[in-house]
Amino acid sequence: MDYKIVFSDIDGTLLNSHRKLSPSTISEIKKLKNKVPFILISARMPAAMQHLQKELDLEHHPIICYNGGLILHEQKVLSSTEIPIEIMAELIEWNNKLNCHLSFYNRNEWYVPTMDKWALREENNTKVTPTIKSNKEVIKTWKPTNKGAHKIMAMGEEDHIEQIYNFLYANFKNNLHLYRSKSTYLEIAPKSISKLTAIETLINSHFNYSLEETVAFGDNYNDVEMLKNVGYGIAVGNAREEAKEVAKLVVALNTEDGVAKSLNEIFKF
Repeated sequence: MDYKIVFSDIDGTLLNSHRKLSPSTISEIKKLKNKVPFILISARMPAAMQHLQKELDLEHHPIICYNGGLILHEQKVLSSTEIPIEIMAELIEWNNKLNCHLSFYNRNEWYVPTMDKWALREENNTKVTPTIKSNKEVIKTWKPTNKGAHKIMAMGEEDHIEQIYNFLYANFKNNLHLYRSKSTYLEIAPKSISKLTAIETLINSHFNYSLEETVAFGDNYNDVEMLKNVGYGIAVGNAREEAKEVAKLVVALNTEDGVAKSLNEIFKF
């Protein structure tokens, strides 16, 4: 198959154990320039992706943020889907008794109620510094324009995450994607979007390619639908079993340059 475009997850897929791009990964992706578009696709916010885009010399390409909730091209919004502010308000009210950490994201805004261990860990992982503002203050600020969140991240003890999951599933399972990226992390996104829907949006409206001409790399639960439905879904060796099961190919670990080695085999530039 003559593949025309590549989409890659970031954490656990493209980055090594130091959460950095290896020299081999950078070299192989740069070989694709002006030949095959390479698109970053992640649950991350734009600011946590754009420094990687720059390092890979991909700033001329779109990026897919928030698991498909926001698609940007050179700072222009191509697609945006938010969690309604009414759902955010109900979650805040319910969380009063639990007091679990809730981070709110919209485009490059990231609000945390306090700079606790969860916020510090995410700051270290993403190289982005959040703004400290209570959840209720965020709602108060956003409500006049009916602005919602591209993503909500609940971070806390496993039992707290379980309780939040159960509350949201019971009340909003038709409105929200609930994705446990770790036992202590719950990523919350609009139900109508996913990495696959974002890929379909881009290849139909921006690139004019087919899904069969698409390669995608991933490792986690939120990559399963994408890996299953693109032309060539590839899981790195450290991927969850659910991702490996639907992938057409399983390659080396992210720490062993699995993406870079696979690109070299597929495109041979």
